[in-house]
Amino acid sequence: MDGESELKPSRLLVLYASQTGNAMDAAERVGREAERGGCPSVQVISIDRFDVNSLPDEKIVIFVVSTTGQGDVPDSMKVFWKFLLQRRLSNKWLEGLQYAVFGLGDSGYQKYNFTAKKLDKRLSDLGAMLLIEKGLGDDQHPSGYEGALDPWLSSFWKKLNMMHPNILPRISDIMDPSMRSLEQPKFEVTYHLSDNIQLELSNVSDLKETEKVIDSALSTSPMQFYYQNKKPHYFLKMITNHQLTKRSHSRDVRHFEFESSLNSINYQVGDVLEILPSQNPAAVDAFIRRCNLDPNCYITVNPRDAAKPSIGRHTMNMVHPVNLKSFVELTMDVASASPRRYFFEVMSFYATADHEKEKLQYFASPEGRDDLYEYNQKERRSVLEVLEDFPSVIMPFEWLVQLVPPLKTRAFSISSSPSVHPNQVHLTVSIVSWITPFKRTRHGLCSSWLAGLDPCETNEFHIPAWVTRGALPPPQPSVPLILVGPGTGCAPVRAFVEERAQQNLTRSVSPVLFFFGCRNEENDFLYKNFWLSHAQDDGVLSTNKGGGFFVAFSRDQPRKVYVQHKMKEESKRIWNLLSAGAAVYIAGSSTKMPADVTSTLEEIIMEESGISKESATKWLRLLEKAGRFFIEAWS
Repeated sequence: MDGESELKPSRLLVLYASQTGNAMDAAERVGREAERGGCPSVQVISIDRFDVNSLPDEKIVIFVVSTTGQGDVPDSMKVFWKFLLQRRLSNKWLEGLQYAVFGLGDSGYQKYNFTAKKLDKRLSDLGAMLLIEKGLGDDQHPSGYEGALDPWLSSFWKKLNMMHPNILPRISDIMDPSMRSLEQPKFEVTYHLSDNIQLELSNVSDLKETEKVIDSALSTSPMQFYYQNKKPHYFLKMITNHQLTKRSHSRDVRHFEFESSLNSINYQVGDVLEILPSQNPAAVDAFIRRCNLDPNCYITVNPRDAAKPSIGRHTMNMVHPVNLKSFVELTMDVASASPRRYFFEVMSFYATADHEKEKLQYFASPEGRDDLYEYNQKERRSVLEVLEDFPSVIMPFEWLVQLVPPLKTRAFSISSSPSVHPNQVHLTVSIVSWITPFKRTRHGLCSSWLAGLDPCETNEFHIPAWVTRGALPPPQPSVPLILVGPGTGCAPVRAFVEERAQQNLTRSVSPVLFFFGCRNEENDFLYKNFWLSHAQDDGVLSTNKGGGFFVAFSRDQPRKVYVQHKMKEESKRIWNLLSAGAAVYIAGSSTKMPADVTSTLEEIIMEESGISKESATKWLRLLEKAGRFFIEAWS
């Protein structure tokens, strides 16, 4: 072999950084299409399994990265990203690397696809050569991230084929539906005799045994990387379920209180509680019947090829066999989440009715993407509903384990202070429901389930939960606070106010301004008595303490009034606190509120200090860098 041939790149490396599984799903699609196009070597690897020191040795790398929180990199990417930011790396460190970046984000957030954008810039700064303009997948797109991935991938394959035909010799095969073949599923299921095996989850009375079952199931589900850092976890009992909104009101917002069943709950204000919801038992039973599964058998689930890079280094063997029904209940979202497009492609291989096979192949194709969206995502059809619509399809359980959307925890901002409520954790939850285009009522899985629990009747019912760090760090008592939390955005604010009121009993604390918003004073003034009590006398929200409580009722007058209007009215007080070193905390809906509030703050800084808009924007950016400006927003 001559020297020139040895220098030709022969492998395509796909590195993904996933927080909830979407980036992993997209990366694996890239890998499948590359193999279909004749790429001699494709590796799809989670970015935390890749030795970043060897990045200069690679020739072609596709990065598929999601953005989480307020522009943060996924947990799996933190070490990799920290390494890339080292000043010692020269602008020629990646001179031999050609790369492409596809990002997954949500344009409803201010820092949309921030991870992809800053990774693209950093790779370029280090000398790598961009193969194609970065792709930006958007959850707000009618077809989700695939609305951008389809055309981006098509353009990428054409560019790669033009530059490296030895890497991708058969680009037409990628586009040809007849060239699709079914690979082996990534996991294999081993079935065990039930003799001498523990009782199934629903009958386990010992919480330690229940914990083993949950750990066993979660640690080997396709989403095991999602749970690896969620320790320690707790088993909680609901002790309070109280409706905060007026019962006749269209919105149902609840105050929930929980106690730990085993160990004391360790958290701080600003933290987040993640709850693993229970699924409707009837739906689980219907799924098991539809798939011809034995609910009483016991299984272990293991990677088919432990050395395959895409499996991930965190995969562990199950502690012991788990009842199949328990595994489905704990890890597979069969009745609330919609399946991804690859689910329909795999189904097409198992359809025995010609008209079903044809329909499934169409749904799996780029041409059928919009129709699939109308049928699947827009209606939020569940896996169970999809399978019932295609009765000739009987998929092996191994494929169902891999492709059924994982049952994910739901995250809620904690609305209590641990120093005020030891061994308790409180949540403020909006009960989610909506009407689909075909006039079907849908309900949020976790919120509706919690709302239906009766603390008087569920004393022995234990809810698996994890505490994780939120985007709002606890402030020191000496730091003045400007808090903005309309709607359920008041949840973390309630925790901060409780904590500061407790601190106020033993030491001097700095002032707190809180701006709250809701539709009507009568219907959804959440925690009205709580705020008003702390705004009186020498409470932490009182004018006597230099603080204040300001509420905007958007629908109680002809002209809509929002929190930003109340902020403008208190412009001088806000500026005085900012000048005194205040920290700003914004929490609530990700749609328009964070951007509107940020813009209002810039206007206040500009007007009160006499500086330009550009300088005010920079002033606020410096506040964020100094750790005094935080946003926690959710869809």
